Amino acid sequence: MRVLFAAVALVTATSFSHAAGNAITVYQDPNCGCCSGWVDHMRDAGFEVNAIKTGSMVSIKQKLGVPMTLSSCHTAVVEGTGQIIEGHVPVSAVNKLLADSSVRGVSAPGMPLNAPGMGELDGNLVTVDFAGKPFSRD
Repeated sequence: MRVLFAAVALVTATSFSHAAGNAITVYQDPNCGCCSGWVDHMRDAGFEVNAIKTGSMVSIKQKLGVPMTLSSCHTAVVEGTGQIIEGHVPVSAVNKLLADSSVRGVSAPGMPLNAPGMGELDGNLVTVDFAGKPFSRD
């Protein structure tokens, strides 16, 4: 009985941990349709997304420490870690970010046409870390 209780407790704790790791808050301009496309991309991959439409994107980016040279149209915060996802970053790069807590944030600068929410991934989308160094290619 004790072993069963421990197993149930472990599974429950793992489930809560997994859910917390997949919760993100996205700040987006209310007039931007491509941001909603990225939100759908993340939800389709199993992320719990809280989308907040706001006209204060510049101040949010400044508050979160997003380098302006790497900015895009929306900014997301991973609830469990505080890591930042700037723009149309593919889910594979987000998963890589979550696996490395030393990386503060990643970006798909601008509005690349070969990114989720904008168009089809073609293997040439380069995501960078907040130091501007290549992080992934999708």
